[in-house]
Amino acid sequence: MAAVIFRKELHTLFYSPLAWLLLALIQLVLSWFFLLQLDAFLELQPQLRQLSNSPGVTETIITPLFAIAVIIFLMVTPVLSMRLLAEERRNHTLVLLISAPIPITDIVLGKFAALLSFYSITVVLMVVLSLSLLAGGKLDYGLLWSNVVGLILIAACFSAVGLYISSLTAQPALAAVGCLSVLLGLWVIDWFGDAAGPVRFLSLLQQFRQFNQGLLDTFSLSYCILFVITFLILTVCRLDSERLYG
Repeated sequence: MAAVIFRKELHTLFYSPLAWLLLALIQLVLSWFFLLQLDAFLELQPQLRQLSNSPGVTETIITPLFAIAVIIFLMVTPVLSMRLLAEERRNHTLVLLISAPIPITDIVLGKFAALLSFYSITVVLMVVLSLSLLAGGKLDYGLLWSNVVGLILIAACFSAVGLYISSLTAQPALAAVGCLSVLLGLWVIDWFGDAAGPVRFLSLLQQFRQFNQGLLDTFSLSYCILFVITFLILTVCRLDSERLYG
């Protein structure tokens, strides 16, 4: 049943012009930033050649591109996730959905997978953009795929948060504000750096930085997976309590 929910949500998502508009805007911003980084690299290339261990196109172009993508994903997640459950509750279709003989887990996983698929399309397009650099240079594939894994994990974390916040209200706008507040709160932690102490490890951007540097850190990987599982379980519990008590 999760596959049925997934297909239905994916159809609803891309039937709306909002998804296509956001996808186009994201690619426009990322392509513009990519060209800016490429132009800067070409200008600095004569100086970089004089260095014994000069950074390549992967370090100077691709890693900043993926770092910018994380911020963009943070900004668009509230817009994409706000309607997943809040709009169904507002339209009184959530009651029919959760009262149907469908496991709550399948409902949550189907909606989560649909939202994550949107980000996966963006990541694939970013990989294609990165591979275009092979026309004039070499890539560090290890660093590239580390960034891909990190970006997908962060997108999954954002999606899980957005889905949970959407399950708490019947107002999509309120869900968007709540999701943005939570994600910005996790971002603000990163600003304090070492001053935040152990709390800084709660920052998702702090965890992504490991992947962005080409480090497949076990702690960062485990943290992101547990983060996703936690918020998905919270969403399941929220809908399950609504099924039981109305």
